[in-house]
Amino acid sequence: MRIPLSWLREYVDLPATETGRDVQAKLISAGLEVETVEHLGADLKGPLVVGRVLTIEELEGFKKPIRFCTVDVGQANGTGEPQEIVCGARNFAVGDKVVVVLPGATLPGGFSISARKTYGKTSHGMICSSDELGMGDDGTHGIIVLPPETEVGKDAIELLELVDEVLDIAVTANRGDCLSIRGVARETAIAYGLPLRDPALLDVPGPNAFGYPVKVSDPAGCDRFTARTVTGLSPEARSPIWLKRRLQKVGMRPISLAVDVTNYVMMELGQPLHAYDRGLVQGTIGVRRAGEGEKIVTLDGVERKLHAEDLVITDDRGPIGLAGVMGGADTEIADHDAAENGGSSTTDVVIEAAHFDQVAIARTARRHKLSSEASRRFERGVDPQAAAAAAQRTVDLLVLLAGGTAEAGVTEVVAPSAPHTITVAADHPDKVAGVSYGRETVVRRLQEVGCDVYGQDELIVTVPSWRPDLTDPNDLAEEVIRLEGYENLPSTLPRPPAGRGLTARQRLHRRIGRALAGAGYVEALNYPFVSEQVFDQLGLEADDPARRVVRLVNPLSDEEPALRTMLLPGLLGALRRNDGRGAHDLALFETGLVFRPRDEQRTAVNLSVDRRPSEDDIAALDAALPDQPRHVAVVLAGAREQAGWWGRGRAGDWADAVEAARTVAREAGAELGVRKGQYGPWHPGRCAELTVTVDGAERVIGHAGELHPRVLKNLGLPARACAMELDLDALEQVGDDTPQAPGISTFPVATQDVALVVDAFVPASDVEAALREGAGELLESIRLFDVYENAEQLGEGRKSLAYALRFRATDRTLTVDEASAAREAAVTLAGDRTGATLRA
Repeated sequence: MRIPLSWLREYVDLPATETGRDVQAKLISAGLEVETVEHLGADLKGPLVVGRVLTIEELEGFKKPIRFCTVDVGQANGTGEPQEIVCGARNFAVGDKVVVVLPGATLPGGFSISARKTYGKTSHGMICSSDELGMGDDGTHGIIVLPPETEVGKDAIELLELVDEVLDIAVTANRGDCLSIRGVARETAIAYGLPLRDPALLDVPGPNAFGYPVKVSDPAGCDRFTARTVTGLSPEARSPIWLKRRLQKVGMRPISLAVDVTNYVMMELGQPLHAYDRGLVQGTIGVRRAGEGEKIVTLDGVERKLHAEDLVITDDRGPIGLAGVMGGADTEIADHDAAENGGSSTTDVVIEAAHFDQVAIARTARRHKLSSEASRRFERGVDPQAAAAAAQRTVDLLVLLAGGTAEAGVTEVVAPSAPHTITVAADHPDKVAGVSYGRETVVRRLQEVGCDVYGQDELIVTVPSWRPDLTDPNDLAEEVIRLEGYENLPSTLPRPPAGRGLTARQRLHRRIGRALAGAGYVEALNYPFVSEQVFDQLGLEADDPARRVVRLVNPLSDEEPALRTMLLPGLLGALRRNDGRGAHDLALFETGLVFRPRDEQRTAVNLSVDRRPSEDDIAALDAALPDQPRHVAVVLAGAREQAGWWGRGRAGDWADAVEAARTVAREAGAELGVRKGQYGPWHPGRCAELTVTVDGAERVIGHAGELHPRVLKNLGLPARACAMELDLDALEQVGDDTPQAPGISTFPVATQDVALVVDAFVPASDVEAALREGAGELLESIRLFDVYENAEQLGEGRKSLAYALRFRATDRTLTVDEASAAREAAVTLAGDRTGATLRA
């Protein structure tokens, strides 16, 4: 929300010496996030004056239209003679009042003005556009043409209010009241201890039977609807300069008088309004939910298919507006330009000031991807009591500026509701903050934000209508604490009780992170949201359990409305972004939760915040949540070992992904099985299944290997990228991370090598498992050190696997016969199970 300091001063008598920076510091101390203070016109220097165009000469022979003008600037140039100026704009004529900058002036951006020869003429200054003066978009895209009654020679800097300070405030979702000058003025008045001139305190006539007919069919969606009518608006009326400038300063573009007035009042009071052309509204104005299949063309010219939950404004024809979001084109206000193009300008308007349900407006805006200034306010909370005042303020301005007549009829449809009250102990803020404020301070601060407070030790607090975010005692405590100053809270380091350090699970996760980082991987933290289309890109089968997702009711992005069931989509996205930015040698890892929907859907309970939840409460909450196992995943592409003087380097491959899984298993103290597999995004011939043994049964907990070329193409990933993902919770379940001292034997090792020939399709892991089992307890370790394929020597479809076997006994030196016997037993079992034969 942009807040011009000049506008703010209308409602709070700030000291004349206070700058935007001073106000920024005060508001930040009060808890508002003032991001910047923009100094408008800081580098602007006159003379900048109003001039009247006397003559225009069209210059010929140039690629673009050029005009040589004489302009009367009064005595501003010191001579009273007409000022000669060359200009290329076409949107002004002889007799128009324009803004002229004279030699010696400086425009925003440090652009100095001097007399200079151009297009064969000498130009003594410039006729200015709004962009050249840093005013923002005024919709003309050309020279500023001032009202005819503007005095020639008048200082345009003062006339156009070019010098000002604007505070840019990042308003949080709970402080919708600060999306208005009124709300920020209230916070400023509190911060300075000054009175507030509330712009909503207006004399408003009561409702009567003569107002425009309105029917609200959904009181839950619209609990207040005020309608006022103004007739006889002058078709020639234009928004005055001061109104346009204030809209530009808050970041809005002036459009037409009626629309500008509604936008102005919205920015001033925080109440969104809408003006309908009365001549285009047919019958009673209604508020209801849309019917399935209904359509509406909104003011942006887009035809939208309505949803049954959309709240709409209707007349006898059907929908004429998306309530709280955007009006419809059928009742759009027509301005003077429309009349000049053969239409008719609006002279009679019906003004709507309503209060709509926050959730309904937020969902409608997201459903139609149509965020507006109105929806932004409604979804954060609008003061329902301000609707009548906003409608009256709009009527007053239209009567004043457009010569209209306010009809006596006033329509106000209100659903009965009681003010919200909260009971809170007077010392509750003291307990929350650890500071003794005292009852008087608590009561005073709550009254400053607009609360009515009664009681002594126990306070009964009635919340003001403009603060719907105040719902419980802790909210009231926060108000007292922020107004007393967060910076005044004492800094107290907590004292953790003994034995409350990291859990075994947390320590394991940290060890795994350190181990992967030590292996050259970089941790990437990704959002847990995915698009369901990514499962098609990953090549998952239609019945794959990973396709069952938990969908969010209110997603941050409609393109990613589901919670992830695997880590790979986010990691592969990070890989693609980094590769696209020139980092081609990548190794990333992530540990995080994935989300699996339960078969039985339950509703989560609301836990109390005034006590620790019981074990049953926590169990009930967990039962309503989706399963959330923790996974670990890695992705890698490019070089695994860099080339240099030390060697040629090495590209990452499927074996590195498998080794990452083994690294994780070692940290968990688990035995990980690796065998040939096939699943979704992995290359069928270069994919390993990762298994563990749980209660005597083998369970697949993940996969590793090289990604399928089709997946790489779908996701725009570099060639030969590899990945691994496994269930960390399952690995932790079977692991034993108790530190084990290495066994050190004083007896020598006996090493025997064996080369076995098997069919090419036989996994090396099956051969290794048979050798390990056959060798018995004397086998200390086994390592595959060579794979050899040669059709001429081994035969077609055969390969040779060479293993190094290390034998050792704990109580004696092994003899050659004992080592050889163990070796022969291993080879025999491998032959029986895999068909392996000793290589000649």
